[in-house]
Amino acid sequence: MGKNIGFVGGGNMAQAMIGGLVANKVSAANIMVADPDQTQRELVASRFGVRVMSDNSELASKVDVLVLAVKPQVLAGVARDLAAATQANKPVIVSVVAGIQASSIQTWMGGNVAVVRAMPNSPCLVRQGITALHANALTSNEQRGLAQQILEAVGTVIWLEREELMDAVTAVSGSGPAYFFLFMEAIEQCARRMGLPMEVAWALTLHTGVGAARMALESGQDLAQLRKNVTSPGGTTAAALAIFEQAGLRDIVDRALNGARERGSEIALEFGRE
Repeated sequence: MGKNIGFVGGGNMAQAMIGGLVANKVSAANIMVADPDQTQRELVASRFGVRVMSDNSELASKVDVLVLAVKPQVLAGVARDLAAATQANKPVIVSVVAGIQASSIQTWMGGNVAVVRAMPNSPCLVRQGITALHANALTSNEQRGLAQQILEAVGTVIWLEREELMDAVTAVSGSGPAYFFLFMEAIEQCARRMGLPMEVAWALTLHTGVGAARMALESGQDLAQLRKNVTSPGGTTAAALAIFEQAGLRDIVDRALNGARERGSEIALEFGRE
């Protein structure tokens, strides 16, 4: 890539992205991390061999890409503190902060700033994530490409033309891994109640989940058709699916995802005021 990449915040998502970049042969010398916690800085430095520091503005003055990887409730203060450095250096800002709109970040940083919003998910930790990206009008094609390369280091990337869809992405894929964990947890627990040993219940549940996702990805078929393909009329699968339908599973999922999307909008109102 040949560009300097800086991370404000050295938490799990930042570490996942750094790990993916290093694995993709981006030199550790081109990666810098700023974090107020000395223990966190030492952990990141020892794990990846990247340069670490405590001063966010020093970081922003040295990089071509500035990744914001902090909590929504502190982003406004962090961004305002970075305004002078970003106005002087003009890095592209890549925000992985849920809920906060690009316009708020741009205002906090003094305006006229290229901002790419990113919504990655937790499978980025094992480089199997998916990230939705949206770029504001000030972002050049080169800067869009840089943002895409960084997030492709930890999985698949898709672009959105409409920023307002980012809350839906958060509800579907950002929060989505937890939904699957809950469903798999319920299956595993039921399997154990049926008498299967713990390790057998765990393996059957997880490999079934992975296999089903891989079938869907590799076949390219509609999900409803795949479900029909593995459901014999009057069989065991049909019996289970009928109970799911009778219990209103689809409505539960609809209400849950809309609840997550609405919370994303609330975060913007709570912490994204300009």
